[in-house]
Amino acid sequence: MITAYFDGGARSNPGPAGYGVYIVDDQGAVLAELHGSLGISTNNIAEYNGLITALQWAVDHGVTAITIKGDSLLIIEQMRGNYKVKNEGLKPLHMQARMLVMQIGNVKFEHVRREFNKDADRLSNVGMDSNV
Repeated sequence: MITAYFDGGARSNPGPAGYGVYIVDDQGAVLAELHGSLGISTNNIAEYNGLITALQWAVDHGVTAITIKGDSLLIIEQMRGNYKVKNEGLKPLHMQARMLVMQIGNVKFEHVRREFNKDADRLSNVGMDSNV
């Protein structure tokens, strides 16, 4: 089973934003380290961009089963269908993520505490630092 950890953040919220994705196989071997900058944005938009990047990587690599882990309870619970997406700016990102989930098939979402998401956090900081 492949596991993708995602994170996103914005300094000052909104502020310089970025996301990070850390993907490993079931042996713990690193398959990908991804990051990107988003200019000025919010934490939640950055988190969704991390999630979408992880899901798009899975689609692009023919993955049919993946566990997605993130420290944003809001995003995880929205993807599980337990929380409504009320923010208009997040609705298109949520829909894009749902479409990617359908392409993959078997996607499990898990909330993890921040200390268990350090690699994705490190990569999201690289993304935020790239906004120069």
